[in-house]
Amino acid sequence: MKKNDIAMIILIASVSALIAFFVGDQLSFLKVDPKGVKVPVATPIETAVETPNAKVFNSGAINPTVQTVIGGGATSN
Repeated sequence: MKKNDIAMIILIASVSALIAFFVGDQLSFLKVDPKGVKVPVATPIETAVETPNAKVFNSGAINPTVQTVIGGGATSN
């Protein structure tokens, strides 16, 4: 490529970018709302942990993770 070709490509690309900028600036759906938008604020997470209920979490409670076999483990056909 000659220097003139490279210069012409750069000129066309820069003019195209300027035209795209000005056209994009005129589109209404791309403009920022001047009033702004109200965004809800998240509530902070509390670091305090409540003690569990002693009726539910005690040493005599049933452990739900233990596998239970109903019927004595006999297989049926």
